[in-house]
Amino acid sequence: MPKKKHTADELQAMSLQGSLVRRGLTHLRVRRYGVLLIVESGPAEDPVPHVRFRRHGAHIWTLEIATHTGAWEPTFFRGQIEHLVEMVQSDFPWTVAPLA
Repeated sequence: MPKKKHTADELQAMSLQGSLVRRGLTHLRVRRYGVLLIVESGPAEDPVPHVRFRRHGAHIWTLEIATHTGAWEPTFFRGQIEHLVEMVQSDFPWTVAPLA
């Protein structure tokens, strides 16, 4: 029997959006896409990707960072999404900084 993919749900997206707002990252928004929660900014018709979180289980996520070419770079970071958000803001602040 094939494994069931753990899609990201609306509650997780809303929780992530709330976490970003509490951290002062009000220029960012969250979009769901299958197993992904994508953090982006800019106009909806031409979004700027920043980071995304890939769901692997009930509470396990991995972090991927957008490159300057628009591709996604996987990282070795894995854990609960709240810890990954904290790490992004403290260790990789340029990935979620407002674009001028």
